[in-house]
Amino acid sequence: MALVPYEEGAGWGARQLHSPSATYRFASRTIRLKQDWRRLGVAAAVVLCAYLEMGGVDVRDRSVIELGAGTGLLGIVATLLGELLMFNRTKKPAWLRPLYSKCCARVTITDRAAALEFLESNVQANLPSELRPRAVVKELTWGKDLGNFPPGAFDFILGADIVYLEETFAELLQTLEHLCSEHTVILLSCRIRYERDHKFLKMLRGPFSVYEVHYDSSKDVHIYKAQRGSRKDDF
Repeated sequence: MALVPYEEGAGWGARQLHSPSATYRFASRTIRLKQDWRRLGVAAAVVLCAYLEMGGVDVRDRSVIELGAGTGLLGIVATLLGELLMFNRTKKPAWLRPLYSKCCARVTITDRAAALEFLESNVQANLPSELRPRAVVKELTWGKDLGNFPPGAFDFILGADIVYLEETFAELLQTLEHLCSEHTVILLSCRIRYERDHKFLKMLRGPFSVYEVHYDSSKDVHIYKAQRGSRKDDF
């Protein structure tokens, strides 16, 4: 379950992070990603992927959007997990996989324009052909491209290590409010490094109820769940 690194032993994390590519194991598949190590928060994405794989939420036949996707690992895993959960629980023969893929999550994977070519290549390389129509890569600069996204259209909003630049906090919050309905669940994974990180959580608690649902002490990564009002629905 969760991350199975292909290079083990002391120093693996640093080697994996500083490599131009990285290999992970999620959803019973090997995921190989090109990456720019200078811009990535890999640990937070890995922890949230593990949380999804452990059944923290059920994304089958749900609409999901990932913000600030980077390598696309989280969005790729969300797409694959819908197929894995459906296929494992029904125990149907492999030839039925294309039919069951229609019950998988519908995932929109977003980042700024400069990252899209890199992101698209990772998505295309790691999703089987029957699942590629379920994952769409789109440009989203927080607070600026919201007209391209219907308000309240998503069941889940995912973000890994996107809370770190204070100058983006207002735009990120505006984006979350636009994308959320009364039923949307936000899952954010991050390290709490500085006082500004607490500031964003305080801002988030204005329009949303916020709860910590998981903490990975080995990576010092927290996962927060947020919903409008006082809802505590479990998907």
